[in-house]
Amino acid sequence: MGIGKKLSMLALVSFTVLAMAGCGSSKNAGGETIKFASDASYAPMEYMDTDTIKGFDIDFIKAVMEEAGIDYSVTNTGWDTMLTSVKQGTEYQAGLSSVSITDERKETYDFSIPYFESTNMIMVKEGSDIKSALDLKGKKVAVQAATTADELMSGIMGVDNANLKRFDSNAVALMELNSGGADAVVADIAIINEYIKNNPKEKLTGIVDKENFGSEYYGILYPKGSKWKAKLDPAIKKIIENGKYAEIYKNWFGEEPDTGTLLNAK
Repeated sequence: MGIGKKLSMLALVSFTVLAMAGCGSSKNAGGETIKFASDASYAPMEYMDTDTIKGFDIDFIKAVMEEAGIDYSVTNTGWDTMLTSVKQGTEYQAGLSSVSITDERKETYDFSIPYFESTNMIMVKEGSDIKSALDLKGKKVAVQAATTADELMSGIMGVDNANLKRFDSNAVALMELNSGGADAVVADIAIINEYIKNNPKEKLTGIVDKENFGSEYYGILYPKGSKWKAKLDPAIKKIIENGKYAEIYKNWFGEEPDTGTLLNAK
């Protein structure tokens, strides 16, 4: 996701759930364990199903850690806690939460090689006259504050534009569109596609604008100087090359990933 807070109403509930124990210790000869923090409020990438974290990222990291032969756990901490704790590198040694790799974040964190290609997407009610990002000028647009969606729309509409409505979570931004308080929502493609699929009665449509919204890549988040990047990057590359990644991707999204582009991304 983009540059900032990715809280949701779900994440506001005070809980921390440990999920997805790693691969067996028989393979982990070194006895090492890595603890991942996550904000499990971003279906289908990571979300809570009762007391278990599920999602593409969870299946992805399971495959990576099996390949690497390292024990692990994933805990739902919320977005802000994840960023703070991973920066410190004490309680949690990595962050797994659809974190976009950005130049700004690289000043504070290390990242794995990219493991997922994404882009921002526009969501509108069916029948809207909005067809591209430039059509959003003069409209009321809801975004999650301090994300790449916010950054992109600030450039198009103006950072102080009163019609650019910033919220603490995508969940609230989506509610703003449904209530009539916004003409459009801009957010990551995965969350918009999932929302449209799960809410057919709302009569919503998604718009991809590759000219104005370029590709973004997710990476695992590490503290600066972390040893884990060198340990996990080869495992990520291996599962992308051997077809395991494509198997997981198709299970969640129903289509083949562009693994060539992903492997060449920086």
